[in-house]
Amino acid sequence: MAETTWERQPGSDPELACPVSPVVDIVFSRWTTPILWSLHAHGRQRFVELERRIARITPKVLTQRLRQLERDGLVVRTYHPEVPPRVEYEISELGRSLAPLFAHLAEWAAGNLDRVEAARAAYDAADGPR
Repeated sequence: MAETTWERQPGSDPELACPVSPVVDIVFSRWTTPILWSLHAHGRQRFVELERRIARITPKVLTQRLRQLERDGLVVRTYHPEVPPRVEYEISELGRSLAPLFAHLAEWAAGNLDRVEAARAAYDAADGPR
């Protein structure tokens, strides 16, 4: 049987052998997914609109995450030199290419999160590791 990219290469460093580690580091940090999801679902938005849609994020963290997403090429920032200045953010073509991944994850979540919760409850009922 042919080895898939998911299977671990014998004798290799697990961090280097896992091809999804860099993607997880880029895309699945605490606030990245809600920002990308919001930009994908609602289109171009101003900072304050994002801040309202992602209610628990602080302005400082939102600024940091947007800068990192812009640096990674997943978000495009457009500055409009008006009075007052207007800045808008939108998901880039590269960011949009993640939509199928998010769709698969949402499908997995819908079909499996109840099983995860049941496993957690069983584990906790047994007082954790034995």
